[in-house]
Amino acid sequence: MSAVEATAKKTILRIELWHGALLLVLLAALGPQRFVDPVALLAGGLFMAVNFILLSLGIAWVLMPFAGKGRVKAGVGLLAVKILIFLALLSGLFFKFNLDALSFSLGFSTLILAIVIEAVRVKLKAEET
Repeated sequence: MSAVEATAKKTILRIELWHGALLLVLLAALGPQRFVDPVALLAGGLFMAVNFILLSLGIAWVLMPFAGKGRVKAGVGLLAVKILIFLALLSGLFFKFNLDALSFSLGFSTLILAIVIEAVRVKLKAEET
């Protein structure tokens, strides 16, 4: 494993840890007051966490090896199939289980905030050195 791959894995892990912490804070802050549906909030967060991990693994395991062999289109095609499967699962979640869309979106969006927090943390750490 190269230094770049090791750094990327650590970054992805830290983003997921931030994501989990943000979900727990939102659940603790908004759940008891019934501002959000706790099940939908956690479902949105879990959906994004799994999608993010699969995307990062897909790039590392699928796209990069295909790119090395000159078959980028095949790698991108496999990632497109993953996106279609996740969209189908997302549709199924809303139609089958009648989740609160606002709570789901809030859980879904916490990953974006986790990425921003990690980027700011890295930037501040770089400025220290």
